[in-house]
Amino acid sequence: MHGRVDGAEGFCAIPGCGQAGEYKAPVEPANFNGPGSWRLLCLDHVREHNSAYNYFAGMTPDEISAAQTPYGGWERATRAFSVAGANPGPAWSDFTDPLEAIAARFRRPQADPAQGRFTGPERRALAVLGLGGDIDRTALRKRYSQLVRRYHPDRNGGDRSHEGRLGEVIGAFQLLKGAAAFR
Repeated sequence: MHGRVDGAEGFCAIPGCGQAGEYKAPVEPANFNGPGSWRLLCLDHVREHNSAYNYFAGMTPDEISAAQTPYGGWERATRAFSVAGANPGPAWSDFTDPLEAIAARFRRPQADPAQGRFTGPERRALAVLGLGGDIDRTALRKRYSQLVRRYHPDRNGGDRSHEGRLGEVIGAFQLLKGAAAFR
């Protein structure tokens, strides 16, 4: 039966009752707020206990009416749902079929253009230069010039702290300038 405590041992908590106490009931029903303290009652006494409970006791008629509306409790402020770093879904207005809109939300992102044009080491070299896969030879040379000027000691008053990064940029450019994607 619903509400029965499995494995409950002992008698009903009502004095003089000799039946098994198998159902949980709060000790103070009028002041129940959370886990509190419980007592075990027999089926007859738990029914009597539950019939005496009145959720609306102490409320004004307006409060009772407000609690009984389908929107009761929704007037409280809540936090907005976040996308937790995920890309926001597509706009519903872009679709005529709701199922298409739902499917678009879960489609895999389009492959990076660099995947087909460049090999693995070439993609790593592009990352060193901060470039994507949709570049041409002119954009490659322009980015290489910018980075060499930024990291070269002659442009930084003799500061040699960026030599390691400069070496990475030069190595990446040397690899990419002979890439098959630019032939």
